[in-house]
Amino acid sequence: MVLGAGRGGERRVTRAASAAPGAGPGALGPPPGLGAVRRPAAAPARALTHRQLSVPAALLEPMDIAEALAVIDRLCSGAFPAACTRTDTGWAGPGYRTAELATSEDFWEDDGTRWRETADQYACDRDGLAERLAERWGPPQEFSLYGVLLRSAQEEAPQPWGPLSGQVPDVQLWRSPEAGRWIVLGVGQQGRELPFQLLAVVTDVDPP
Repeated sequence: MVLGAGRGGERRVTRAASAAPGAGPGALGPPPGLGAVRRPAAAPARALTHRQLSVPAALLEPMDIAEALAVIDRLCSGAFPAACTRTDTGWAGPGYRTAELATSEDFWEDDGTRWRETADQYACDRDGLAERLAERWGPPQEFSLYGVLLRSAQEEAPQPWGPLSGQVPDVQLWRSPEAGRWIVLGVGQQGRELPFQLLAVVTDVDPP
């Protein structure tokens, strides 16, 4: 299932279930491949944000937010594994589980145009999902992972925060009182030529 197409149908996404373990540029545990968030035939109309108005019309197909929310609900209620392992949604380990919601194509032969369009699209998808999460748990906390990244060079940071900081510069955070867990949402890229990733992480480890 696809998240959305860029100009000329350049952008595709793949399901995590179809990605081989260890495939793709990951941050949590061994390098993960990402799963797709498909787009439905129709979705409730919402007013476009200023960011969305700046995105080319071809990239404004709505994300299947209901499916993404269902995945996050599974992470909130599921048990954490005793050791780092690959699940059907992404990598997981003691105290955390990830949902690799979507991945773009890489940008090795891009002149920069597709990179900018894809960056805007992934920001729109993140913001749309964040809007629905805010309906549950209120406005998110904005949390920069830059400090965690710097400290990781001196000492090992706890999972999932240390590895996540190497991929995602900043995240949005919610605390679920029912689950007693943090819900983390962000867009990351491990290199200019590598794919963008839309990630959700559920953890009981407090932000460092």
